[in-house]
Amino acid sequence: MQNSLSQKLKNYQPSQQAIQLIHDTPILLLVGPTGAGKDSLKEKLLESGKYHHIVSHTTRKPRINHGILEKDGQDYHFISKEEAEKLLDDQAMIEAKVYSDNLYGTSVSEIQAAHDEAKIAMTDIEVQGVAEYKQLDPSVMAVFLLPPDFETWQQRLQKRYGEVVDFDDFKLRLQTALDEIEQLLSTDYYVAVINDDLEHTYEQLVEIVESADHKSQSDPAAREVAKKLRDDIKDYLTNI
Repeated sequence: MQNSLSQKLKNYQPSQQAIQLIHDTPILLLVGPTGAGKDSLKEKLLESGKYHHIVSHTTRKPRINHGILEKDGQDYHFISKEEAEKLLDDQAMIEAKVYSDNLYGTSVSEIQAAHDEAKIAMTDIEVQGVAEYKQLDPSVMAVFLLPPDFETWQQRLQKRYGEVVDFDDFKLRLQTALDEIEQLLSTDYYVAVINDDLEHTYEQLVEIVESADHKSQSDPAAREVAKKLRDDIKDYLTNI
């Protein structure tokens, strides 16, 4: 089944109707390393009533998250691998990928729901998913959230995961963050935003969404922070 999913994803393309739907629906994608503040900002955006949260599909089982078991239809649409194959066969996914032997992806129906509600479709997503969206429609908005510096980021991670952290998992998170930042710095897909203060960052996001060009004057400064963060991560990985 796993090989079958991977094979179907190799040459997968959404339907022309789905591509047109992406063009017709405002979409905001939030990207950034773990601890950048994506969840908090998603909550504030949803509170405004102007956004539809894109609930991703996955073939993995629900997990305990912050002491609570994840809910189907709220945290993810939990589906079987057979159901995932059918979604791909029916071209009912916008984008999808396999990670740790499970499929994760966005369904056409989630974008359709946002379109029908006349809302902005919004979610956090991996850099690979952003690339797939951008290839279908370059006007899709993608904001890359950054912690203000390496030290603040580490404090946030410690607060989130506690004192006991699996060393291999920690290294993997650092390497993933490094790869993500490299994507930010090597493409023009993103508007970079420093998440130093939640309220201020929220206001910046609203300005980006509502501006005609979906840009931010603070993007160049944020990219300098990204370069420093990239270098600090590399130094840390070299010395541990």
